[in-house]
Amino acid sequence: MFRKNNLKKIFGLILFATLLVANLSAASWDIPADKKNKNSFIKFNDATANEGEVLYNKNCASCHGNPSKGNVLKSLNPIPPDLASTGSQSLTDGELFYILNTGRGLMPSFKNVMSENDRWKVISYLRSFNKKYVQVLSNTDPSKSELVKVIMKYDNKTAKISVNVIAKEKSGTVVLKDAEVLLFAKRYFGKLQLDKSMRTNNDGEASFDFAKDLPGDKLGNVEIIAKVNDDTYGEIESVSKFKIGVPTDQPSLTAERSIWNVLVKAPIWLIIVYSLGVLVFLAFLLYIAVSLFNFWKIGKI
Repeated sequence: MFRKNNLKKIFGLILFATLLVANLSAASWDIPADKKNKNSFIKFNDATANEGEVLYNKNCASCHGNPSKGNVLKSLNPIPPDLASTGSQSLTDGELFYILNTGRGLMPSFKNVMSENDRWKVISYLRSFNKKYVQVLSNTDPSKSELVKVIMKYDNKTAKISVNVIAKEKSGTVVLKDAEVLLFAKRYFGKLQLDKSMRTNNDGEASFDFAKDLPGDKLGNVEIIAKVNDDTYGEIESVSKFKIGVPTDQPSLTAERSIWNVLVKAPIWLIIVYSLGVLVFLAFLLYIAVSLFNFWKIGKI
């Protein structure tokens, strides 16, 4: 009996240690050194914090709760941290920005959901809970993004789209090396990412595979969006149109009657049901008003 109890304790300790290690490894982030030192080019103040609060409530509060309130979503594994806690506030701005960009597990990446400015505003809001925080501004000049030119080309033989990124400085043309590039095709309800994210080579070029069966408009045109992230020039977005899709002669999603369309193009049955619902509600209000008036008359008599 003694031996059996010891075995149970040992097994329990091993299980506890395994779960502890699993949780610790899940909670840790392997953040590159150069990303840890990244800083915002936006000055954090009350205005940026207020804008960041709106973005936080829309995108983050459902899991992380209200900062400093401890109302995080505890049903998740691992449990999301309270972002006003000492542990979260001990992270550098670059680390917070990297986590917000990259995402992992149940936490999505917000790189393509929010602009770079908006992501920094979320961090500005989080820093408003840290009275000891002192901001270090980045040397990046956001206006330099206007100097960047993104050139996209399509190769019919290889079915690849090449993206070349350069900057027109006063001193001459600068090739953007090791810049992150993401490619999207514009769709009705957002953007469809094409291939994975790429880094530009020493010539400032990145190449992406394009699916030949991707639908285009009735002429086969597809709008391609290139999104470039560079440490010096910031975030740049460029749009080009190529006749490389499958010609698709279909009416647009708002051309015919549908539940997502405007009132005049809503389905007839939906208009009837809605109208009847409004009439029933108004009739009910009228019935209540008449009943109250009758009660008032009876009481007066």
